[in-house]
Amino acid sequence: MKVCQTEGCTEEAKLQCPTCLKLGMDNFFCNQDCFKKSWNNHKQVHKKAQAEQQTVQKTNSNPWPSYKYTGSLRAVYPLSDKRVVPSHINRPDYADHPTGYPAGERESKQARFMKILNDEEIEAMRVVGRISREILDEAAAATAVGVTSDELDRIVHEATVERESYPSPLNYYNFPKSCCVSVNECICHGIPDQRPLQDGDIVNLDITAYHRGFHADLNETLFVGNVDDESKKLVRVAHECLYKSIDMVKPGEKYREVGNTIQKHAASNGCSVVRTYCGHGINELFHTSPTVPHYSKNKAVGLMKPGHTFTIEPMISAGTWKDLTWPDNWTSVTADGKRSAQFEQTLLCTESGVEILTERRSKGGQPYFMD
Repeated sequence: MKVCQTEGCTEEAKLQCPTCLKLGMDNFFCNQDCFKKSWNNHKQVHKKAQAEQQTVQKTNSNPWPSYKYTGSLRAVYPLSDKRVVPSHINRPDYADHPTGYPAGERESKQARFMKILNDEEIEAMRVVGRISREILDEAAAATAVGVTSDELDRIVHEATVERESYPSPLNYYNFPKSCCVSVNECICHGIPDQRPLQDGDIVNLDITAYHRGFHADLNETLFVGNVDDESKKLVRVAHECLYKSIDMVKPGEKYREVGNTIQKHAASNGCSVVRTYCGHGINELFHTSPTVPHYSKNKAVGLMKPGHTFTIEPMISAGTWKDLTWPDNWTSVTADGKRSAQFEQTLLCTESGVEILTERRSKGGQPYFMD
């Protein structure tokens, strides 16, 4: 039983201070009156904790020492400075917005319907799909024991700029980096930091580039050094889930059926499907209609039509499907600390089926974990 933090009060406490929660501290009160009564003293606890965290963030260490992580992965700060994109490179509307607000996604009528691309737009998607794949290939080649995720972000950023493209994640709702690097129990949206990759890790590289007005999005989960058999199975199942769903793509197929196929295969292998994040339409907008859930019995609307471009990106976990978010408000991890794996491709629905716009150009398109 937790006891109220107000001096002299011994009542059972169930009300948690919201600021303490953000700081990863366990401070509870029995009611609002006790909370208000102790506020003048209690806010000094916040100031002390914030000062400690600022001191910690000046060295390569955990920025939230009081936070209860779900697994063994830890953030390692400080983050490197925000990388610069040359001014001549075309960029999305959120790139220079103070809060990274994507006005096109939130306000455009286009975001409310499933756009059918014309031939010129489809060709633009092919180009940015190829560019995004080349960027991931460069990052994959550098992935090894001892390499930090921040170094991978540098490689991604430079490879993107070299191709006269903008790294789509950068400043999207103020995301601070040019790609997402998600390790072990991190499901997605991992912020590249100073943690070196370790032997036995699995790491997901999530790349999106914006080139001449269009985005393309893909990711792969890679092995780092010697990976245990359970993790190998998880990664294999995640890849199979993606490709079984890609095999479904054709005109007239319901978007909601994608999740039924993915969950059936994941469950048959003892894995779960994360529900918080979905595949999405992608074209001039980073995220748009349709929504493509990866779990069964979902209520997604719409039929696939030639000219639709969208992602499928199932996140498959070894334990629970539930997720939690770190205090950085981005990094999503499994609630039980078990590992999660993901694969993603940007797809074009064609008259005869599907074209994978971001598929690997070598080794028959096989993923890196099979090399």
